[in-house]
Amino acid sequence: MNDMPFGFSPQDPDDDRDKGESSEGRSGGAGDSGQNPGPGFGFGGGALPGGGMGGMPGGMNFDMGQLGQMFSQLGQVLSHSGGGGSGPVNYDLAKQLAVQQLHSNERTERPSQQEVKGAQDAVHLAELWLDPTTALPAGARTTKVWSSVDWVEQTLPTWQRLCDPVAQRMSTAWMEALPAEAKQAAGPLLSMLGQMGGLGFGSQLGNSLAQLGAEVLTSSDVGLPLAPEGTAALLPANVARFAEGVDRPLDEVTLFLAAREAAHHRLFSHVPWLRQRLLATVEEFARGIQVDTSSLEDLASKIDPTDPSSMQELMGSNLLEPKTTPEQEAALTRLETLLALVEGWVDVVVSDALGERLPGANALSETIRRRRASGGPAEQTFATLIGLELRPRRLRDAANLWRLMTERHGLDSRDRVWDHPDLLPDAADLDEPLDFADRWGGSSDLDDPIAAIKRAEEAEQAAASGEQGSAAGEQGTTSGEQDSKRSDDEDESGPDSK
Repeated sequence: MNDMPFGFSPQDPDDDRDKGESSEGRSGGAGDSGQNPGPGFGFGGGALPGGGMGGMPGGMNFDMGQLGQMFSQLGQVLSHSGGGGSGPVNYDLAKQLAVQQLHSNERTERPSQQEVKGAQDAVHLAELWLDPTTALPAGARTTKVWSSVDWVEQTLPTWQRLCDPVAQRMSTAWMEALPAEAKQAAGPLLSMLGQMGGLGFGSQLGNSLAQLGAEVLTSSDVGLPLAPEGTAALLPANVARFAEGVDRPLDEVTLFLAAREAAHHRLFSHVPWLRQRLLATVEEFARGIQVDTSSLEDLASKIDPTDPSSMQELMGSNLLEPKTTPEQEAALTRLETLLALVEGWVDVVVSDALGERLPGANALSETIRRRRASGGPAEQTFATLIGLELRPRRLRDAANLWRLMTERHGLDSRDRVWDHPDLLPDAADLDEPLDFADRWGGSSDLDDPIAAIKRAEEAEQAAASGEQGSAAGEQGTTSGEQDSKRSDDEDESGPDSK
């Protein structure tokens, strides 16, 4: 993972070089930090509207006038953001910052009636072309066109489910590691810090959503089911800018993206466990977050409750950097593999549907793959928010596996792999797709894989019962042998006793 999640970004390398500059020259508003979140819980430049504490060089003596100004700004932020929110992330602030930045960058164009009609027609035609290429029926019940602001507002509930587990764990992991003496010394700063952490997280999320909202093309562009269930959505303004960059007709690009959106919805609507599995894997990753506390006690002992700059030093230190655990690595591998399987399946299905109908379909598919490989908005956002960096190599491997399954077993059998999570390929299968295809083809339960899973479970239970029965039989045999031996002893001693 190249990026550290939720505010654990490394210190600005220019800080040491710029220590002689004034605070006015170094601080900036939230709109200036969209792609450069500050250190530690977002308390760097842009963590709070108006600059907050971000403009203070580390060696500057803290001025009480600045302290009053900082708390005044904090009070304004809290009053304008619903009091700071009740969770680990201030989503009111995140939404405000995202909308503010999108407005300032003129990325809030409202869709015209012509764009609405064009998107609806594109999705309808795409559904017709997708029908012969997959066994999964249409999943989108309605088609919407969104501005970038609409995208932020409509997808924020899903982002909340994705971000809450990670932010909650990160906000408590290092506090749990603090010794009791340090907690007592920090006193009221800890409670304030929780609220400040929610603001910092909200600021970083808002910056990321603003960046992503300015570039995302559809509701499923990041590979996750972000939109309300059954709602296919395109962002015409972003699509138009994307079409200019690939030098293809706008109608052609719109139809291609509509087909990808419709294919995603077929998968997310008719594979009932998929949405929950994606979100649950993020939660598994969050539960494994740990903070390096080897030197935390020494630093915490230096906290001066009367000097907020000492807390700033703690928050900006690399000691709070989360360390990746083996459990997290396993969760990330599962999540990356599942996302790759989703994107690979969509690539194959859309290619089969549009390949002979849309002249630029292959070129557009390659453009999308390169967009991911070059670290597009999805990868940057995942890396910033949840510490996940997608592996583009896995997307190609997954597409190769689904293509092989289609050629060997047909689309009905290929799509039956989604019937149960235990049937899905894992990371090792992406390395050796031929082995997976051979195993699937050699199964006698090809027509009913769910029944095969149930029979396997019943066989395991029967085996366990057999082992218990065998143990009971051995115990019975031993008891019988003891009874027999006792009877023989009595027979041998019988004449003497008489």
